[in-house]
Amino acid sequence: MYLPEDPVMLMSVVNTELRDRFPTLERFCKANDVETSYLIDKLKMIDYHYDEEKNQFV
Repeated sequence: MYLPEDPVMLMSVVNTELRDRFPTLERFCKANDVETSYLIDKLKMIDYHYDEEKNQFV
């Protein structure tokens, strides 16, 4: 899967995938061969953090 470099677009893609296909961030990352820390750090740049209970970046 293509993951955009732009943090806003990345957040949109990741949240859609988490909502529709993946029960956890870890499973999304494993399936897409991306480091969890990369996503967390990239989205922290736009003040989003992963909410495990919601399974979304908020």
